[in-house]
Amino acid sequence: MRRFLVTLGAAIALAAGGPAAAAASPQTTLSDALAREMHTAGGAGSAYVLDLSTGKPLFSRVPGAGRLPASVEKLYTTSTALLRFGADATLSTRVLATGFIDSHHGFHGILWLKGGGDPTFGSAAFDRSAYGTGATVGRLAGNLIHSTGIRSIHGRIVGDDSYFDTARGTPATGYGPDLADVEGLLSALAYDRGFATFQGTIGQRRPTLYATQQFVGALRARGVKVPANTPVYTGHATATAEQVAVVHSPPIAKLIQLTNTPSDNYLAEMLLKGIGARFGGAGSTAAGAAVVRAELADQFGIRPRLDDGSGLSRDDSTSPIQVVTLLSQMAADPDFFDSLAVGGETGTLQDSMKGTIAQGNCHGKTGTLHDVANLVGYCHARDGHMLAFAFLINAISDPTFVHSVEANQMAVALAGYNG
Repeated sequence: MRRFLVTLGAAIALAAGGPAAAAASPQTTLSDALAREMHTAGGAGSAYVLDLSTGKPLFSRVPGAGRLPASVEKLYTTSTALLRFGADATLSTRVLATGFIDSHHGFHGILWLKGGGDPTFGSAAFDRSAYGTGATVGRLAGNLIHSTGIRSIHGRIVGDDSYFDTARGTPATGYGPDLADVEGLLSALAYDRGFATFQGTIGQRRPTLYATQQFVGALRARGVKVPANTPVYTGHATATAEQVAVVHSPPIAKLIQLTNTPSDNYLAEMLLKGIGARFGGAGSTAAGAAVVRAELADQFGIRPRLDDGSGLSRDDSTSPIQVVTLLSQMAADPDFFDSLAVGGETGTLQDSMKGTIAQGNCHGKTGTLHDVANLVGYCHARDGHMLAFAFLINAISDPTFVHSVEANQMAVALAGYNG
């Protein structure tokens, strides 16, 4: 009887395919699930998943193939901004002056409103609605009054946006203005992102002049007498002009969060020009992109093709392994990590992963064009390990469907991994 039972057990095991077939490894199970979902997504897909706790790749599908990054490219822009500027650095909008203040607190001369590329400069109401923070024109006017004691202005007020070039758009728009895609007008002295309406449906015809006019209005609202015939125009501040007031943007750590979590094209492009102005010799998209490419090569050893900051350009190209290389080396930086959307909770992932193990455990960056749906980021797996991943899927017809597959199936599989 004992021999019969042993023989029967062996027969059952053989019929089931043996012990190995009965219990596939966690990695095999994960790999099979991801491969199945990539097939479901369709298109031209590439992927790479790395266990950061062990250094072991868990899934790979043509990981070196270049794909359109779309807004995943913002990770390259924001990581460079964080590394070059530093988390606590700010961008400044300044008031410069050439002239004097008389005994009655009247200013005689020229006040220069000098833009420094702060994407949050504008009205208190707009900043509160768009960002929940920001550098307001009212605060700058108040700072000027506090620092100088002026009560009236007798002279001129000039807006200076020369810190950036005059291109209002990106390579994707032929550098021309495009409120729909760029989500604002690029300028070193931009007020409310260059919008002429609170809803952002109309652009300002002359952003620099508009910002300067708003500054004049803020001074008047605070009791400074500015005669109606005061010349208000645009130009370049003289070298002898001295700073008399300043207002600072939120720190870079906050600006990259405002960029990555909601995937804000305007902030990404403004940061790129700021990178160019500060570290690349010119406040242009091209100069900023050159700095980003150099930083990625020097710091991470990767060389994606990019010519803008937001990923709108169809000349951009990157691979999953390049993205995961950056993610793996930036994983320990809390400012970078916290800038990403949280599955089921914030930003572009707020409505995804809800009620799954991925909710709150996966942090990521989406990328979307009409034929692109990408998802990259980190997942805390069930076994306690941190996984870095990049799913780049191009040549599709329904980005909404593919994003659902990536977030609600593939990311959930990563969060449930128990290696």
